[in-house]
Amino acid sequence: MSSRYLLRKVPEITVFFWVVKVITTALGESTSDFLVYSINPYVAVGIGGIAFAAALALQFWWQRYNAWVYWLAVTMVAVFGTMGADVLHIVIGIPYLYTTIFFALSLAIIFWLWWAVERTLSIHSITTPRREMFYWLTVCATFALGTAAGDMTAFTLNLGFFSSGLLFAALIALVAVLHYAAKGWYTEHHEHLTRNAVLAFWLAYILTRPLGASFADWFGKAPTIGGLGYGDGMVSLVLTVLLIGFVWYLSVTRVDVDRSHVQI
Repeated sequence: MSSRYLLRKVPEITVFFWVVKVITTALGESTSDFLVYSINPYVAVGIGGIAFAAALALQFWWQRYNAWVYWLAVTMVAVFGTMGADVLHIVIGIPYLYTTIFFALSLAIIFWLWWAVERTLSIHSITTPRREMFYWLTVCATFALGTAAGDMTAFTLNLGFFSSGLLFAALIALVAVLHYAAKGWYTEHHEHLTRNAVLAFWLAYILTRPLGASFADWFGKAPTIGGLGYGDGMVSLVLTVLLIGFVWYLSVTRVDVDRSHVQI
């Protein structure tokens, strides 16, 4: 084993993590829709793709977790992931049910490969380039899956934006309840407890995508399709201000920085 030590390149999971995660998911939805409907959609997707690649390249190049760099990458994944999922439905015409199934299978394959190679799916182990690659592939797949699932419940199942948001909020609450219930049952069995925590994290991570997107659509879309009509541009602006405020707080206080070193 090498004597070299690396710091983790992802934040500690605190309440701030989940708050900022939901903000980025909502921002990705509103910004993607604003760009696609405000300028040429092909140009918008091109801009989104370039920004996505640049943000991920910066994240991989940075040697340790940095709040500004990390959340910029997540935001660009949210924007471009929304565009990618929408292209399959709007441009190619694939129904939301099929795109949801496709991205769910893609995510399952990524999880299987990650586990087969690294024997762990924990984000606390993101200390090598290969594990970071699996992590970001997973993040991209969860955002695309969440986009498709949110649109499926809102349009295919006719729940609308607000009811879809409540549905995903209830599912997240259910995951939390089951996680803490299992935590109590398996207190004496560390391995089972660890696996339960990893499963709960990724389920919540997936579900926060359609949660944020559903409420972003509810605020931004026209009343004729179930929204409040504030506009995608205004929603994007408000969410951007909130995101900058929270990330600034994290960068100053460093409450989400794991200071332990991991030997590899």
